[in-house]
Amino acid sequence: MITAVSLLLVSCVAKENIVYLQQHTSSATARSYEPVLQADDVLFILVSSENPEIAAPYNLRSVTLQTESEEQVIQQRQQTYLIDKHGNIEFPILGTIALAGLNKTEAVYKMKTLLQEHVKDAVVTIRLLNFKVSVLGEVTKPGSYTVKSERITILEALSLAGDMTIYGKRDNIMLVREVNGVTTINRIDLTQGDFMNSPYYYLSQNDVLYVEPNKTKINASAVGPNLTLAISALSLIVTIIALTVK
Repeated sequence: MITAVSLLLVSCVAKENIVYLQQHTSSATARSYEPVLQADDVLFILVSSENPEIAAPYNLRSVTLQTESEEQVIQQRQQTYLIDKHGNIEFPILGTIALAGLNKTEAVYKMKTLLQEHVKDAVVTIRLLNFKVSVLGEVTKPGSYTVKSERITILEALSLAGDMTIYGKRDNIMLVREVNGVTTINRIDLTQGDFMNSPYYYLSQNDVLYVEPNKTKINASAVGPNLTLAISALSLIVTIIALTVK
């Protein structure tokens, strides 16, 4: 009976509350996106040159890791840089460098400028290693997801989490984002196609998406316990009547 009630509640949900990208246009303007570096970001930075010996002092050495197992496996892992709470990294020879607040293109340009006097033909590669987003609430697989490409949209993040359940509130997704130590809460309506032009269409590292339950889920959660209690009471009354009749 509880299942029947739930199905009845779901059947009352309007199409407009479920379908994504309603009234969308056939095309959307593509926007370039690069993650902005923040405190606590973990970076892989490689300086290369036509003469490897010149670039070598500006690269961290690889560390050797040996696992404890039946078969001893030795791995080489490149050391990384952590942006501290002040937005800086400590770089070989060059010392303290402020990178927080820069996107990757700007960070690469800054590094090349600082290296220019030392390595004239320097090529700088920067990778952000801890780019992750979290998806919570009414989704199939809530959790945190690491993004290797360093670029992800809201729709892709929801896809990683198995998409929203039928009970997810699609017109009021909560996006929690921290910028320069300030946490903001932003609301996004996925039922409207123009949300792709929103500054929140592309997610930033450490963003948190929260999908609220819709009225159907809230009502169902209230009906469930009450219905169970009513059935129990009814069963008790029927039992008492049956015993009385005997």
